[in-house]
Amino acid sequence: MSAEAAMSMCDPELGSGKAKEPSMGGRCRGSWYEQFLQPCLVELLGSTLFIFIGCLSVIENGTDTGLLQPALAHGLALALIIATLGNISGGHFNPAVSLAATLIGGFNLVMLLPYWISQLCGGLLGAALAKAVSPEERFWNASGAAFATVQEPGQVVGAVVAELILTTLLILVVCMGAINERTQGPLAPFSIGFAVTVDILAGGAVSGACMNPARAFGPAVVANHWAFHWIYWLGPLLASLLVGMLIRGSLTWTGQDSGHC
Repeated sequence: MSAEAAMSMCDPELGSGKAKEPSMGGRCRGSWYEQFLQPCLVELLGSTLFIFIGCLSVIENGTDTGLLQPALAHGLALALIIATLGNISGGHFNPAVSLAATLIGGFNLVMLLPYWISQLCGGLLGAALAKAVSPEERFWNASGAAFATVQEPGQVVGAVVAELILTTLLILVVCMGAINERTQGPLAPFSIGFAVTVDILAGGAVSGACMNPARAFGPAVVANHWAFHWIYWLGPLLASLLVGMLIRGSLTWTGQDSGHC
């Protein structure tokens, strides 16, 4: 799997700073289904699998393993899902990633809202499945990004800053490792998964290290727990804007027509 395919919508202008309008008869996607519906279905599937595994790793996490179990489960799951499904949808599975890819010209703007809807629905399905297969007591006692990590107003500033910084690292890895033709590499899916693991180990105790609004949204709906939920939208989306500005204004960004999907 190419690193370009890991995060993009098969766009030969990837990295040029221009978001292409989708073509109904394009070279890369020859039908409406392949161009529009199939990628959204894959984002739904991938988000469901990722968030199911992530939620289950938190629910079933023992006190003796601390952050290690959820960190490894999230990182490895994301890497494998991107490597498996990335050639179809680009492997975003995160509204913040889709926004950043759009801002730097690596993703079609017209697909942003459908991707967000697919990712949020996947988050809801994944969390619901995790609840369904888990003992009720374990589910309600779990402490994760959308549950009980941030409990007091005094923790809010630290949590927002942590989500901003942690998501910035993740999105930089995505954009520079998987989208930019000058810096992309074949191990991009696993670099992205490793970034998630590192972020959770570093910031899990501060904010839950969510880095993904869909990851927070699903458990919030299923558990009906909305306290401080906005943190997990504000931090990651600010990180998307920050990375977009950094790449557009400071970092070298080069893309050439690749001539292939």
